[in-house]
Amino acid sequence: MTSPGRFAGRTALVTGASRGIGAAIAERLAAEGADVVITARTLTADTPAAGKVSRTAGSLTDVLDRLLAYGGKAAAVAANLADPADRSRIVPDAISALGRPVDILVNNAAANITRRPSEISPRHRATMFEVNVLAPMDLTQAVIPGMRERGAGWILNLSSGSARPAPGPPFTAGRLMSVMGVYGTSKAALNRLSNAFAVDLYGSGIRVNTLEPRGAVATEEALARGLDGVPKDMIEPVEAMAEAAAALCDCPPDRTGLVQVSLDLINELGLDIRTLDGKTLLAAVPDTTA
Repeated sequence: MTSPGRFAGRTALVTGASRGIGAAIAERLAAEGADVVITARTLTADTPAAGKVSRTAGSLTDVLDRLLAYGGKAAAVAANLADPADRSRIVPDAISALGRPVDILVNNAAANITRRPSEISPRHRATMFEVNVLAPMDLTQAVIPGMRERGAGWILNLSSGSARPAPGPPFTAGRLMSVMGVYGTSKAALNRLSNAFAVDLYGSGIRVNTLEPRGAVATEEALARGLDGVPKDMIEPVEAMAEAAAALCDCPPDRTGLVQVSLDLINELGLDIRTLDGKTLLAAVPDTTA
């Protein structure tokens, strides 16, 4: 059973937290006592940040209401991670809102533009690398000084199974692996960058890891798009990602520099998957032994 309040006294910054996996991780951290700052482009459903119109449901204020219900401190910072100047204020704004440096950084935000590598535009590939690689690097560099000073910190980067090369030839993965190729390339870069930071920071008390889902994550957005045709053993609840993320946001110093798979990590550590408030066992725990 998870320990209520294990994140009490710690602060967290979660990117891409207006919906989906980021919102779930932020809620789990807040439920267990963390003070949390969330960031994304969409501040409110009717007034998106930076003049951008959200294409999917969810906003920072929606999530913020859920976080505040747990009784801790929570704040939202609307920013565009694709813009280096705009994202440069995220950590300072978070520190100001929290009243102290960041203990836990979760780089969850991602740009996934599905185009064949032979056809993708310079603008689209630049956006993916800005959001998926350079933004996590900038935010990590920004939180390191405070973590060094306290001798502890947890940095978690959200990755993807698409970072692994498609097996072959012959290539039987089909069109999906092709149009996900540049996105996967950016996530492969993120995996290597996480490991590089872990090596650089080893011995400082700062842990740096990546976490990827085992399959399709059943977020509200994914369910709305439809998961028909996806094998049941390749679908996991968003609570599983939150469970695994919480474990890596409270891991010992020697668990660092790793690429971890959500359900595999849960099985390795003998964890139960719980609801986002951390109190109730999920009715169905996916089997990863098959």
